[in-house]
Amino acid sequence: MTDTKQRLLDGTLAALGEHGIAGVSARTIAAAAGVNQALVFYHYGTVEELLAAACRQATLARVAAYTEHFAAVTSLRELLRVGRMLHAEEVRQGNVSVLAHMLAAGQHSERIAETTAAALRLWVVEIEKVLDRLLAGSPAAEIADVPGLARAVSAAFIGLELYEGVDEAGAGQALAALDRLAVLIEVMDDLGPLARRALRRRLTRGGR
Repeated sequence: MTDTKQRLLDGTLAALGEHGIAGVSARTIAAAAGVNQALVFYHYGTVEELLAAACRQATLARVAAYTEHFAAVTSLRELLRVGRMLHAEEVRQGNVSVLAHMLAAGQHSERIAETTAAALRLWVVEIEKVLDRLLAGSPAAEIADVPGLARAVSAAFIGLELYEGVDEAGAGQALAALDRLAVLIEVMDDLGPLARRALRRRLTRGGR
């Protein structure tokens, strides 16, 4: 990738964080990148396509930075701990604000919606790998829709990231509730064979 294209990608995220989605334009991106605004269209065609490219590159980099952390997770509580660590770092880097702007823009732009959804799926894939590994052999695995659960976990953290901005205490309480839920699942795994079979029957009937 050329230096100019990388500067445009970096400038896009900087402009998004500074001006919000309503203030992102070829002019504001070019100013943040320190290049002529005509280069936005020369390299990417439209501002939306540049936003899409910047979002994808940034997400790929963030996911790659946490791959080892996800691989080292050995329990659901550890997964939540990694999630909290990731959240704190995303806030520090301003990525939560960028995500909020992209989610808002996706309500009015199909292209931005596709881009944001694709970026979120990169996280979902990593979470699904962890859940597949952690729930293998667990009673919960027999009734859990792991792909759906991975999306639910991802959606929960996105919601909490946005919620924390207006109610930090409430977001902390929600995270604590998720932590207790993880403990409950771990307790299920420690049940004896008879109790696990009874629980399996109960859960199966409840899912009908």
